[in-house]
Amino acid sequence: MQENWWKNAVVYQIYPRSFMDSNNDGIGDLKGITQKLDYLKELGVDIIWLSPVYKSPNCDNGYDISDYQDIMDDFGTMADFDEMLDEAHKRGLKIMMDLVVNHTSDEHPWFIESARSKDNPYSDYYIWRDGKEGKEPTNWEASFGGSAWEYCAARDQYYLHAFAVKQPDLNWDNPKVRQEVFQMMDWWCQKGIDGFRMDVISMISKPEVFEDGHVREGHQYAEIGPIITHGPHEHEYLKEMNREVLSRYPLATVGETACVTVEEAKKYAGFDEHELNMVFQFEHMDLDFGSYGKWNNRPPRLTQLKEVLSKWQTQLHGKAWNSLYWDNHDQPRVVSRFGNDKEFRAESAKMLAICLHMMQGTPYIYQGEELGMTNAGFTSIDQYRDIESINAYHEIVEGGIAGEDYMMECLRFKSRDNARTPMQWDSSVNAGFTEGTPWIEVNPNYTGINARAALADKDSIFYYYKKLIGLRKEYQIITEGSYELLLPDSEELYVYTRTYGDEKLLTVCNFTGDIQKFEVPGGFEKSRCLIGNYSRDVYKGQIELKPYEAFVLYKCR
Repeated sequence: MQENWWKNAVVYQIYPRSFMDSNNDGIGDLKGITQKLDYLKELGVDIIWLSPVYKSPNCDNGYDISDYQDIMDDFGTMADFDEMLDEAHKRGLKIMMDLVVNHTSDEHPWFIESARSKDNPYSDYYIWRDGKEGKEPTNWEASFGGSAWEYCAARDQYYLHAFAVKQPDLNWDNPKVRQEVFQMMDWWCQKGIDGFRMDVISMISKPEVFEDGHVREGHQYAEIGPIITHGPHEHEYLKEMNREVLSRYPLATVGETACVTVEEAKKYAGFDEHELNMVFQFEHMDLDFGSYGKWNNRPPRLTQLKEVLSKWQTQLHGKAWNSLYWDNHDQPRVVSRFGNDKEFRAESAKMLAICLHMMQGTPYIYQGEELGMTNAGFTSIDQYRDIESINAYHEIVEGGIAGEDYMMECLRFKSRDNARTPMQWDSSVNAGFTEGTPWIEVNPNYTGINARAALADKDSIFYYYKKLIGLRKEYQIITEGSYELLLPDSEELYVYTRTYGDEKLLTVCNFTGDIQKFEVPGGFEKSRCLIGNYSRDVYKGQIELKPYEAFVLYKCR
């Protein structure tokens, strides 16, 4: 297999619970994914990233794993997985598993044994500490709210959980834990999978000394993320993982690395570091944070977005590899976040696609993004299923921090459930996702926004994504070219060039619903348009960009 094959690949993320239900129990499953592989082949993607399908009590929708080598009952059986893997490979599609090894479920056999006593073989598979003056060992706050520590009477100690109470953190300082994880990864690789997306992998190495953190005004606990990311043995453990498992297989690997900087990313994904192929950074996703953290209801300024994305494009070039994404299972729908999901839904969805897919890196498409699926628009907290959203609502509203109306606005704008409503396949009942009662409500706009309608319309967002994927495989400049931002101070236009030898690309994106004047740079008079979301004959001199217009010009000197 071609070395670094993942550089030219496009990844499609599936959230199995919401993708396709084959047995009408209201929950998506592996057989449902197998049924839709031809759809993904038509789109042109290369890799399917599956959010977790392992055995789980489902406290956090599968990110709490009780058995790494079995399948969640809701999703089917291991035989169903093997069939899906085989059918994907027959179509030239690769499968990337979601690796969740910062923590397990508290129902995992390791934790059940660890919690029994201080002197059993699994006692230090997790992170245990004595209380301090009758309280928790530190003042850290779990990412889903509340203390990051939970008391266990059998041990008379507290265990650390960076996320939900039912997600105890593994002790990676224990070499037995690392070997257990590596053996499990090798088992999946021998089964034939093609990659790993590594959940919160930047948190596996904890600080050597546990100390209280800074508590922000109005908060009871200190935010845990910055305290436990990029710990003292982080890269040592990832190099060990690479040596023991990753380097032995032609895998695509990407790490979810909260709080990562460009310099830190070069350690994780540097071409000579022997750790991971690429990382997810969240800097552009955190720009619309407000006084209540992520719970805000306004998008950032375009200049901020350009500054962050441009920094990652230029500073990793030639040193490490970028991952490119707008959407995933933890983020709201991009057309509702940075575009216009009403008057210019199709135009802004295509513009956002152009903006991202012409950059350097491996693009990730989240299910439904290629259809222009929008935020859910839920009006009651009872409609939400996401533990983070529900906990935040009660903490902020019942704590008197903000009013109910404001918090519901924030949820409609930022909740993870916006990405988790069922995939919209057609205009039949429940969007063709299930004939049963879906585990979470379907977005009511499915009658107009669905895959069947998109496939019947050659000008649809779906075929736009297909064309962008095709261009990436045809033009090496998209994979290899250097990046330069133009008009950095514009709050309306995102314009950049890519250069590779004698070739040059110009990408122009209008991020507004208004007409904008733009002067095409000299030197592009004899260029040709590779893709654009409006019909236009003239691409030279001063032009008027239509609402959310975007196009890409190509020239070869």
